[in-house]
Amino acid sequence: MKTSSRTLGDLFDSFEREAFRLETLDDYSRSGSVDAYQAFVAGEPQPEGYNSEWVAEVRSHTGRGKRVYRVHVLARPLTDYLRFELGWGYRKNMTGGEEFFILDITDRPNPLVGVPDFWLFDAEYAAVMRYDGHGAFLGSDVVPPNDATDFVRHRDTALAHAEPFSAWWATYGE
Repeated sequence: MKTSSRTLGDLFDSFEREAFRLETLDDYSRSGSVDAYQAFVAGEPQPEGYNSEWVAEVRSHTGRGKRVYRVHVLARPLTDYLRFELGWGYRKNMTGGEEFFILDITDRPNPLVGVPDFWLFDAEYAAVMRYDGHGAFLGSDVVPPNDATDFVRHRDTALAHAEPFSAWWATYGE
């Protein structure tokens, strides 16, 4: 895969219309919010200020009319991590204007088999996210604009098969 000289941070700083994220893993527990995840698993209350930096980042974009949204491909029953991410993370991030969709593959084939996690900015730049087998973020590879076409197609496929998080959570959430 060819990579661009731009970084994921550059893309967050410069996107003009929309930032889309595809999530495909059941566990990102070693990629951030580790203390909050441990509190969740222990049955403790949500820590003060949990995810506030990300919510502020999202709000800085959505407040200027930009869209930040994601689709998570998952199957039930939910892992502890997914219960944490959806119950604490998504619901908190929605306060900043981030939109969420769920592509539930519990009872149907996954239309995105083999597609990696990625961010897509303005349908022009994609950043492929790399993780180890234990949910730890290893970095990202930004692909050149000419190579973003497949990621636009993956985004469109994900959205065509997903449902809004709030509706899904009302049925399957805890």
